[in-house]
Amino acid sequence: MKNTRDNELFDRRAAAADAKTALLNAYRAAKTAAEPARLARQAERIAIAAAREERRLERERLKLEQRKRHEAEAAERQAAADAAALAEHEARETAEKAHIARVIEDEAARKAERDRRYANRKARRA
Repeated sequence: MKNTRDNELFDRRAAAADAKTALLNAYRAAKTAAEPARLARQAERIAIAAAREERRLERERLKLEQRKRHEAEAAERQAAADAAALAEHEARETAEKAHIARVIEDEAARKAERDRRYANRKARRA
């Protein structure tokens, strides 16, 4: 009886080893058969990743161009505002100088009129 049990154990072990070998051979065969498809999928994934990276770089380039354009527009607006402020300051300064000149002119005219009246009075007395 012992002999039969040992044979059963031996047979089971051999069957398990044969099954494992068959599974391993089937896996290798399937892997070899699927290799071209795997390579094609891998190449497709690489192409998709490259296209995605290219689109990302294009978006970044467009954002950079737009940011530069906005900065240039802001600089132009700032320059225009500075020029307007400078022109307003110069106009105010010119108006102030003109006012001062008129005040001096009026003061000179009043003084001349006063001197003329004084001279007339002197002339009448003499």
